[in-house]
Amino acid sequence: MTGQDRHMLKSFGRFFCFNATTASASKKKPLVFLGSPQVSATVLDALFNASSAPTSSFEVAAIVTQPPSRRDRGRKVLPSPVAEYALDRGFPSDLIFTPERAGEDTFLSTLQALQPELCITAAYGNILPTKFLNIPSLGTVNIHPSLLPQYRGAAPVQRALQDGAKETGVSLAFTVRALDAGPVIACEKMEVDDQIKAPDLLAILFSEGSKLLIRELPSILDGSARVRAQPQDDSKATLAPKITPEESWLSFDQEASVLHNKVRAFAGWPGTRAKVVIVDDKSGQQNIIDLKIITTNVCRNPNIQANEKDDITYVKGAIIVPCGGCTVLEVLEVQLPGKKVVKAAAFWNGLRGQKLKFL
Repeated sequence: MTGQDRHMLKSFGRFFCFNATTASASKKKPLVFLGSPQVSATVLDALFNASSAPTSSFEVAAIVTQPPSRRDRGRKVLPSPVAEYALDRGFPSDLIFTPERAGEDTFLSTLQALQPELCITAAYGNILPTKFLNIPSLGTVNIHPSLLPQYRGAAPVQRALQDGAKETGVSLAFTVRALDAGPVIACEKMEVDDQIKAPDLLAILFSEGSKLLIRELPSILDGSARVRAQPQDDSKATLAPKITPEESWLSFDQEASVLHNKVRAFAGWPGTRAKVVIVDDKSGQQNIIDLKIITTNVCRNPNIQANEKDDITYVKGAIIVPCGGCTVLEVLEVQLPGKKVVKAAAFWNGLRGQKLKFL
């Protein structure tokens, strides 16, 4: 028997001991929550708070999250943000499960023993097999940060920003085996500001999603949500595939709006980068560096014209970069390798008269 198996069995006994002592005082429906990053903790917080209300009809019986991983630049192996939050709230550690895969037999046996009526997922990060989906009697409901069937997949917020979407939202949908294709219970729309970055928009959408979940939970738990949930129109589906590090490079042959949207979309991870040549006219020396582009804006000042590609200038707090289609990108914040993020003014002053070229 592995250590994980012993943990699962111990947790199984711990849960039923807990239930035996509280059964007479509570007939709340057991719910299992699955989530991993910080935005998921927002949803878990809403569930904890709602479940503690005197009129609540459910309780969080267990939490499933990603295994501990290296964070803080790889120095420490730490639990997921959801696990950390749950422990801080006093949730029993032996009711927090961290399977490598949601299809592991030992994990599925333990989940089955918990007899959850409902599972809630919010950025869990693992594919849920049919064996998992068959366990909760009321099904599994997912908070997805897009207006389904738009942007099905791993990176809906990032792809929406990359596309320059003016509107997005969050959907509450039943989970089926097909990717993000289950019936939609409810959704909330919101306008997208042209300066907002992916981490901020993601946090807003999961905050709104947690409110939507709490509002709809009574109908989910009494079964009426299943009846009125609307099937998705697959013909209108768009995909939001996982982002790769190779996509982080910027090409200034593209228009400024395309680059600005990419900077916003890839903020946080993997970020956006450009190859930059620093030229010393006095010595003729050239130094090529990878420069992270942190914050940008599309220049709409009619007095600033797009010059030659190599003509990089500085105007009122922004590095002015000519782009494709006679457009201009304002670079407002950058980051040198191994350094902190700085304003464009600080970076420009540090050049001390040297010139820039974006490759």
